[in-house]
Amino acid sequence: MNNVFKASERASKIEYAIRDVVVPADILEKKGHQIIKLNLGDPLAYPGLPTPNHMIEAYKKALNDQINGYSHSYGIPDLRYAISQNEKNKANGGWNCSDNDVYVTTGVTEALLLLFATFLEDGDQVLAPGPHYPPYLAYPQMFGGETVEYKLDGERDWSIDLDDLKSKMNDRVKLLVLINPNNPTGNVLKESEIVEILNIVSDYDNCTIISDEIYDRLNFNNDHFSIAARSEKTPVITLNGVSKVYYAPGWRVGYMAFHDPNNNLSNIRDGVEKLLRSRLCPSTPAQYGYAAGLLENEDWMKSYLNSIKERSDQCVDRINSIRGLSVQPPQGAFYMFVKLTDEKWCNNDKSFVLSLLKEKHVLAVHGSGFSSEYGKGHFRIVFLPSMKILNDVFDRIDSFLN
Repeated sequence: MNNVFKASERASKIEYAIRDVVVPADILEKKGHQIIKLNLGDPLAYPGLPTPNHMIEAYKKALNDQINGYSHSYGIPDLRYAISQNEKNKANGGWNCSDNDVYVTTGVTEALLLLFATFLEDGDQVLAPGPHYPPYLAYPQMFGGETVEYKLDGERDWSIDLDDLKSKMNDRVKLLVLINPNNPTGNVLKESEIVEILNIVSDYDNCTIISDEIYDRLNFNNDHFSIAARSEKTPVITLNGVSKVYYAPGWRVGYMAFHDPNNNLSNIRDGVEKLLRSRLCPSTPAQYGYAAGLLENEDWMKSYLNSIKERSDQCVDRINSIRGLSVQPPQGAFYMFVKLTDEKWCNNDKSFVLSLLKEKHVLAVHGSGFSSEYGKGHFRIVFLPSMKILNDVFDRIDSFLN
């Protein structure tokens, strides 16, 4: 008799709704159905927003010059310098970031794993927004931590419920996560909100802020403020990378940048550096490609952003015209977090997504996959395809609902 091995509890509990919904879609595709996939935030999955050519050429040059070996575990010097300059020169005020404050990682997801592994002991808490990007709920549990969600208010443009956040702060909270702009809602923090959040956190000496700013340049009103630039006391670790703003998600290059005004994180940095050395390095040629994006002309970004903003406006109008749906206009990123007002589906968002996939061959992500409490009754779509495709999607959803 074969012995069936048991998976660890930590692995068995992992859920990642954005990719989990692909499993039933793959089954339909194998049966010959064409699926319109709006689940994955990959700007290269849709034509019209290619990786800029000068970045590709820098990547290719590294390959052609045989720069294919291991790099420094903390990242190549050119990229660390480029990132530090980018942090210093943020549009709405930067902070005094040096090359040595920057650690290059294999995407933001690796940065999260390294930070949770270094910060957390059994019983520690991570405060994360609800709804939020799924790894913020999945990963802390792997290291003995617990994720507690604070509320984003869907009736107020998904702004942070500061009273709820304040009520959940305590001495066990080691990390407060801010996702700005937010995935999946597209909310962008106002400067006044940032000041209030920093005032709340300043009462807790053991708390560090993780500021996920992977969509920082994808904000529609030029009102994104770096959290680190506003913090005079609380440590802030900024996360960012090449995937969204520079349109190269498959390169898998991200970073964490430490803003530590009072040198509270010296032991944390030592632990992070040990973990970085033990896992060798991110892709060397891809780092050169990302450095070129940061250091060379960025005029191309404006046309990309204008295209995305125009699509956002058209999608909001179309969604709000469909009986059974409503949506708050996103202020950044490229997602619509759509509310189900239809009585049949408002409490069954996962069933809605699976039924829509089965009957109309449109793949979205259920809102409860981003937060069982604060995301339920919604679904997320990516609005990067052409309006021709998106209008087809909305026609299918309208037909499905009505």
